[in-house]
Amino acid sequence: MEYRRTAVIKLDVPQDADASLRETVEQFKHCANTASKWCWHGDDGYHVTSMAKAERALYDQLRAETDLTANLVQNGVRRAVEAVKSGVARLKRGERTSQPSFSADSAVYDKRSATFHRDHVSLSTVNGRVACDYILPDDPERHPRTYLEDEGYEFRMANLQRRTGVWFLHASMRKVEADGPEPDTEHRTVLGVGLGVNNLAVSSTGTFWSAGEFNHWRREYEKHRGSLQQTGTRAAHEAIEGVGRKEYGRFEIYLHGVANELTEEAVESGCSHIVFEDLTHIREHIPQATWQHVWAFRRLFQYVEYKATECGIEAVRVPPNHTSQRCSTCGCTTRTTVTAITSNV
Repeated sequence: MEYRRTAVIKLDVPQDADASLRETVEQFKHCANTASKWCWHGDDGYHVTSMAKAERALYDQLRAETDLTANLVQNGVRRAVEAVKSGVARLKRGERTSQPSFSADSAVYDKRSATFHRDHVSLSTVNGRVACDYILPDDPERHPRTYLEDEGYEFRMANLQRRTGVWFLHASMRKVEADGPEPDTEHRTVLGVGLGVNNLAVSSTGTFWSAGEFNHWRREYEKHRGSLQQTGTRAAHEAIEGVGRKEYGRFEIYLHGVANELTEEAVESGCSHIVFEDLTHIREHIPQATWQHVWAFRRLFQYVEYKATECGIEAVRVPPNHTSQRCSTCGCTTRTTVTAITSNV
């Protein structure tokens, strides 16, 4: 019987090591984005989803362009290939998508680029190895301390992340037991995500991500475009394209942030799946949603899908019927709960 868990560990990074870790992450992102661009626009006209092919084509170049160890370069390429595979799968389902891009401050480590201990970790950086102690809760029954103190759990790999100036290690751990009952595969911990106009996302744990900022900038950009269209000059039309790029960039950053927080919530809650409602007929369920909202809903799922995969969590979509009948606060499940919640989402 095998158990897999993700331990989210806060790191105590020495002051003189922070810059090395930040530069390492930047160079890791460069590897991933370079590989993503090459894989998405392959020389043969097809999307490249072969790790071996991508590594053969890019390894020497990326080693020359960065100060990363060989393993970190390979992990950067692998991250891009996995994201491209997810994109290709969406294209095969007839869904719209685009080249994956990586902007979050994170890097993937395995046992060749990191040495995992029960109280600290040694990480490879552009300036050599850096040792970081773990910051753990005092309560021995709280995660991630429970996993770290259980010798049965072994480290497999980890995702190093920097959020609001703080470093975290999302460590994938595995425990194998020879005897005992088979694990319950039918009942898994799931983070449900509802989508809406007033609140872009609402999780089953009761966390809300307001769409206030999104809606504000959507209206501002629409007014700006309308004003330029009335002008009618060639310069105005060129300016409209610039407004579109700014709008796209602003919303991309915003959605990446929401996707990161949703993924972190799933990890901290020990979830195996993040469940979204199926977006095929989203305008029927949320008739007041604009095309920007529909685009944002789809984009949010795409970001969560590949970010969650890196943490060992699967993002899936299910039909929206009867998925919001349980109140996250009191646990009550009735049809009146559905009406009360969806009318305010």
